[in-house]
This record gives sequence, C-alpha cells and structure tokens, in this order.
Amino acid sequence: MEFIRVGDKLINLTKIDEYVRRIIQMRSEGMSQQEVAAKLQLDRAFISRLESLGSVRRGGRIGLMAFPVANKDELTAFADRWGIEERLILSDHERWRLVEERSGIDFFNQVMDVIEHFRQCDTVLVFCSAKWNRLAEALLDSEVIAVEIGKTPITEDIYISTAEIEEMLKPFLEN
Repeated sequence: MEFIRVGDKLINLTKIDEYVRRIIQMRSEGMSQQEVAAKLQLDRAFISRLESLGSVRRGGRIGLMAFPVANKDELTAFADRWGIEERLILSDHERWRLVEERSGIDFFNQVMDVIEHFRQCDTVLVFCSAKWNRLAEALLDSEVIAVEIGKTPITEDIYISTAEIEEMLKPFLEN
C-alpha cells in the first residue's frame, strides 16, 4: 500500500487506484455512469470527470489493416499507443500460414469475421496492394484510407513508417 499525507488526512493511493480501475472496468462492461455511481455510492458527475480526465480521443472506431509488413511489432505498438481498436497486421509468412493451415471453409469463416470486425470501424487505414485496397473499399461500410505498398502480388514484407501513419491519422486521433 502507498500512502501520502494531505494536510491532516492520510490518503491511501492504492485504494484510489483500485477504485478508479473498478469504475473504468464497470463502464467498459456496459454499465452506465449512473449505475456505476449508484453501485459505488459516488456522484455520477465524478464518473464523467474521471472519464474525461483519462480520455485519449473521442469519436469513432479506427482500424488498421496492413500486410505483408516487415515491422509488425512496431505497427502493433503504434496501434496500442494510439488506441486503434481493430487491427490486422501480418507478415508475408503469417498471411500464407493463414491460408495453408486452414480448410477452405475455416479460412472463409475467418475472413468473414475479419470483415465483420472492420465494418464496425468508422475509419480503416489499409496498407496493402491495390487489389486488397480495392476489396477493402468495396466490403467495408466505413471511410477507407488506402495506401498501396506494392504491386499485386506482393511477395516480400514491406516496411511501413509509423510516422507517416501518424500524420495521416492526426485528424482522427486528436481531440
């Protein structure tokens, strides 16, 4: 436990951290601010201010689709850092493994799941060949920002600059 003295009060920082985490967990599970406030005997306005304090960005869901990429770990970390909810980031080896290790119907079902998840995004950034970019634009009910990273078929991993992605997404990622 971590304590700090404020005037004549001794504050338990660990308890505050646990409460904040519990509040955010309850909200992420779908409880309303009012429900959380009632359950924890707090003011609803406190819940609202707490969420505003920690808000990274407001607005719609963003997706990132990129393959085949040489810097998957870097792109994944970028997506984590910027709160990009949906992502499909694959190296050339990984995308071929998806096809080779599944039956036709299993592969088809997985592709349909991917499409369904990305259709829930308001904006999807797609870094693929022109063929896959056009397919994404046709299948997704969202704004698709397509960047061609090579001619179809791309047969090697391509490096994608996170600095360029950040510049492209600034209008969507900032409050």
